[in-house]
Amino acid sequence: MISSTRYWFLLTLVVLVYIAGMFVTLFENDSAQFAVMAMRMVQENDFFTLIKGTEEYLDKPHMHYWLAALSYKIFGIHDWAYRIPGILSILLGAYSCFGLGKLLYNTDVGKFSALIFMTAQTIVLSTIDVRTDAVLTGFTIFSIWQLVLYVERNTLHNILLGALGAGVAFSTKGQIALVVIGISLLCHLAYTRKWSQLLNWKVLLALLVFGITISPMLYAYYLQFDLHPEKIIRGKSNRSGIFFILWEQSFERMSGEGVGKNSNDFFFFFHTFLWVFLPWTVLALIAYWLRAKTFWKMRFAYRPQFEFLTFGGITILFLLISFAQFKLPHYINILIPLYSILSASYLHSLNHHSKHGVIKVLLGIQYFILSLVFIFTLLVCFYVFKFEKIHSYIILLGLLVIITYFCLKREAYYMRIITLSVYSSLLLNGVMNTHFYPSLLAYQAGSTMAKKVEEHSIPTDSIYKISKRHTWALDFYNKKPVGIASKEELASKEDVWIYADDKELEELLDSGYHWHEQITVDQFRITRLQIKFLNPHTRQKKLNQMHLVHLD
Repeated sequence: MISSTRYWFLLTLVVLVYIAGMFVTLFENDSAQFAVMAMRMVQENDFFTLIKGTEEYLDKPHMHYWLAALSYKIFGIHDWAYRIPGILSILLGAYSCFGLGKLLYNTDVGKFSALIFMTAQTIVLSTIDVRTDAVLTGFTIFSIWQLVLYVERNTLHNILLGALGAGVAFSTKGQIALVVIGISLLCHLAYTRKWSQLLNWKVLLALLVFGITISPMLYAYYLQFDLHPEKIIRGKSNRSGIFFILWEQSFERMSGEGVGKNSNDFFFFFHTFLWVFLPWTVLALIAYWLRAKTFWKMRFAYRPQFEFLTFGGITILFLLISFAQFKLPHYINILIPLYSILSASYLHSLNHHSKHGVIKVLLGIQYFILSLVFIFTLLVCFYVFKFEKIHSYIILLGLLVIITYFCLKREAYYMRIITLSVYSSLLLNGVMNTHFYPSLLAYQAGSTMAKKVEEHSIPTDSIYKISKRHTWALDFYNKKPVGIASKEELASKEDVWIYADDKELEELLDSGYHWHEQITVDQFRITRLQIKFLNPHTRQKKLNQMHLVHLD
């Protein structure tokens, strides 16, 4: 359906967008926080203890930090090195989408699945704003693929690889990995009636591999928490790390206990999905609705040409996470592979059954999405953060010429849908990764101040803060967490620099401290964008300042 030349050309462009994002400054909070936690592992040569600032960290297991620390060991402590494991995990996820799509349908569906997965907005974002979800998503779909291969072919190596992938995913974010893998697999078994595959000695061997895979993480939890019942974690003593990760973690997320409640909106993930799966959202919604109608008409009877894994997995898991009291947009990332395969199968069926009328409508929708992306791109490049270099105009013009060529090229409608949708993602995220984010991050005080520290050759050992407010970006780019000292303790220190906001500077003045050297940078919470900030005429009103002062 799609030529190998075009397919690999599009994939190459997507990977280039990923690579462009590798070298962008880390985002606060999560990316910079996790990067610092992994950095401390390497610097302190302690790979079993997770520390968040000054607190013991129980919330998530160790695998993401271990992979980042391994990358630091190989490449050095750099922002791009931190992102490498996440990007490789996403590529593993794309390959797994191809494999699972091919297994459930055919090679063309597998190809489309990988392409849709790699260009879904939240997946592209996860390669630059790298959190635990990148590793979780990649190894979860890898595990599902391998376990379904075992169910279909009864092969030992597939069930062992599936168990390994499940172990890595579980060691990355806990029980949610097993819930997604388990429900997806159960949906497939229930539909195909191949329950006998569970009554096999190979399953016992797979459980052993899974146990071995998660044992380093369990041992790390045991060392940090179970051996120290005196530690107070979230206001409680006698916290067992092993019991937490094996039982308590997901219940805390569902109830909001411990981590807090941030949303009781049952439809949170529905309206989140509308943007996280762009530019494929409409295709996915139609695919899901029609698949639901098909299964309902068939009374869920087995038909070899259909599969229930993606539809069933999406339905059950979406409902499950919607009841959680603590929700964040990237929590839906783990379902994106299932959406990608379902959407790809629908697009393939439209072409296979020559439903040209529906394809024309979808093409019109994708043209509309592309036009919105085009308008947004122009606003970003010529209004929000204006281009300053001539080569930026040349690159943008070249990309627009290529997109215009494919818009006007006479070819099959389904091929236009695929190509133009991918180019929508490339245009949007190419501009974001190479222009918007670098410009935006100039207003992230921590990373900006770290550059000032380097320019002025300020010893990082001499920098302190007088509150426990997190300073992840400054910590990472200084390659040293900022020390904490009370105002009383500062009196006994010499050659001290204080990193502070306006209020803290007033507190220092009130306490009798003075300084003559002061460096000030702008500060804005860049992950919480506002219209008034994006508007250059009102931006200054939304900015705060952070200061670095040299006490006399």
